[in-house]
Formats: sequence, structure tokens, C-alpha cells
Amino acid sequence: MATLEEVLGAQKRHGILQAPTTSTLNISLQNNTTSSNVWAYITGLDINKNNAVFLLQSDGKTGYYPQSPASTQSPLLQNCHIQLGAPGTSRAVTIPQIAGGRIWFCRDNQLRFLLNPGPALVEPSVTNPSDPNYSFYWSFAEFTFNTSQLFANISYVDFVSLPISLALKSATAGVANQVVTGMSPSGLDTVCANLVAQNARDGAGWDKLIVKSPSSPSSSNLRALSPNAGIVMDNALFAGYYQPYVDAVWAKYASSPLTVDTQAQWGVLQAQVSPATKLLTFPDAGAFPQPSSADIFSCSTGAFAWYPGPNGDVMGNITARLAAAFNRSTLLVNADQPAGETVASYYKDGAVATNHYARIVHAANADGKGYAFPYDDVAPEERLGVAGTVSDGNPGVFAVAVGGGVAVVDGGVPCCLLRVLG
Repeated sequence: MATLEEVLGAQKRHGILQAPTTSTLNISLQNNTTSSNVWAYITGLDINKNNAVFLLQSDGKTGYYPQSPASTQSPLLQNCHIQLGAPGTSRAVTIPQIAGGRIWFCRDNQLRFLLNPGPALVEPSVTNPSDPNYSFYWSFAEFTFNTSQLFANISYVDFVSLPISLALKSATAGVANQVVTGMSPSGLDTVCANLVAQNARDGAGWDKLIVKSPSSPSSSNLRALSPNAGIVMDNALFAGYYQPYVDAVWAKYASSPLTVDTQAQWGVLQAQVSPATKLLTFPDAGAFPQPSSADIFSCSTGAFAWYPGPNGDVMGNITARLAAAFNRSTLLVNADQPAGETVASYYKDGAVATNHYARIVHAANADGKGYAFPYDDVAPEERLGVAGTVSDGNPGVFAVAVGGGVAVVDGGVPCCLLRVLG
């Protein structure tokens, strides 16, 4: 998800000056599943209460600000299970200004959030089999609602499970509605089938990302993990997978320059692989060793970990663009990152190595959009982004739908109806 600093930077670049947002936001939670047993949860940090831990209570309007418990794994002291209505209905809720927000949905079970001293909220985990929510069918969307704007996205960075879609109607007249369609009701099964098919082609282990439902392990898919989450579960997964591609990239930029547009105050920078150090070196900024497969999928470890010293910010910026290019496998076909990128070129070097999970996930979304890895918001320009975001400085109606089918803000069905995804 984009940081607040990135959002404010975009506003500054485009000269967007406007009044602050309202102090609260109304959200329409829409049940597009076939079940009447769907619960929602809204969590985050309350910006106007010194970033206090926030959960919305079951009435959909009262905030719960837990105190620090005496012990770890303590239960919540308020009911924060927001039950949605019958299939096809919506539930209106109201929240204050929130940073690092998530809207969670769980079908047929209630999620269990816990507290550690701090307080620190213990959220459901897809990489901890002992988590009480591990065997449940749940997903979340991410958002930040502050004085500048509402910014939200659907996220597949960790996994795919319940389909979620977003719609945002501005309170400013003449501004077009924004919609992120998400996946169809069968989106998870489509993703899992294509992971199996990809593994049959290259044997890299893509099928190991599939988690089956404990109630019907032979047939029912519970979720599909991202490669990064899969490696957390099995650190041998994808070991060495990217090495031939990384070697080819290093060979290419040993003899010709790589250009990176930081799209920020550092401007356009160039790098080459140093013959002495074998590092991809950006003069006056820093240098990168070869990343491992785990580094590429996580975008934040090893070669892509936080760069120490005064150049941490610029190297973090470069890291985002390099990590995106490695995940999309465009570095051998485009030496001008990300300015020379086209969506059509993403994941085309898959015969060598690419993030096939991200490729498959994007293809399973009707509009091709959604965060499939941590820097999936890197793009040559904002209008070409594929991260599945909505944003507005004067939000009117924000709708979040679960279960497949497009979220609705105007009382009708959007023209971008779900297509059947094969």
C-alpha cells in the first residue's frame, strides 16, 4: 500500500490544494457472497488520538481503544464482530480518520483478534498454522483516511482468498466514480488452477502456494499464498529460482547502463555493475549485491533490505523500482526503469523466471488490478498503475464488497460487470 508520504507527494506534484476531509467516513459494506454468515472488522490507528489502536465495535459506529493488557494473547474486551446482512444487502458503518487501516471479512466464522502489551493488536495470520484463524476463509482490503484524502486498495501481497472489490464516489461534482473490480466468486479456484498449471510447466513449486480447506482437503481451496508468504512457511521454496535471470541482468548491466527514474527529488540516476566489486552501483547513492529469489519476492530482505546511512531514502526509492522490475522480469528488455515500462511487457520473461503468482493474480481480476507484491504500485505514471487503488480528497460514498461482484455506490450495477474468468 502507498505510504502517506507518497500520497502527499503525488498531491504536491499535481498541485492539488483543497480543504481537509471530513472527520468521519461512511462506508457501505456489501455482502455479495451466498452466505448470511459474513462478518466484517475494521482496524487501524486513530490519527486524532495519537495513533491509538482502533477497532470498530459491532454497532458499526463506536470505536474501541483497547488498553495495554497484562499478558500476551489477551482477548478483546468489546464485541467487534460486525455482522453483514443477507446476500445482496449492505451494512453502513462510520469510522474516524484512520492510518494503516484494514477492512477484514470472514465467511462462516468469526475472526479472533488478540492483544499483546503495548497495546499491540495480534492480527490473523496466514503463515502461522497455530493461529486460531488459520483455517478460516477471510481476506482484507487496506486503506488510510486522513485530513488529505481517502486512499484504499485491494491487497494480494500475502494471499488470495475471499474476493473483495472497491467503489468510491467523490463528494465533488463532476468527478468520475472509481471502481476496482476484484475477482469473480470463483477467482481463488482460477488462481489455484493456474498455479498448478504453471508448476506442471516449470516444476518450480507454484502448487505449494495452495492451502486446502481442512474440511475438504482433497477438493476445496482455502487460499493461495504469495511466494513471499510461501517462503515463510517453507524457506527452501523457490531457492535459486531467480538466479539465472539475475545472472543475465548482471551481465547486461556490466556493459551498458541501467537508468532509474526515482520520480522524486533525486531525479534520474544511472548504474552499472562494477567490474571490481560485482555490485550494481549507483554513483553517489549506493550499490546492490545480487538479490536472491527470497529478496525479490519479499522486496525487503538481503539485497533489498533497508540501506544504512544517509542515503537510505534514495536507495529505498531505487529498491522499489528494481524489485518491481525483477518481479515483472522486465530488466532484460527495458533499461529505462520504470519510464520505459508497458503493462503488456510484464511477466513476459517467464521462461527464465518471473513472479507467476503476480501474473496469475492480475489475470484473475476483471480489470487486471490489485497489489500482488509489495511494490506493485511502481508505474511509469499514475494512470498506468495496476495496484488496484481508489483515492479522493473529498470522499462521498465508499463501498467495499465481499464475495465477487462489483461494489456499488450509485444504487445500480456498474457497467464493468464481472466476466467469467478461465
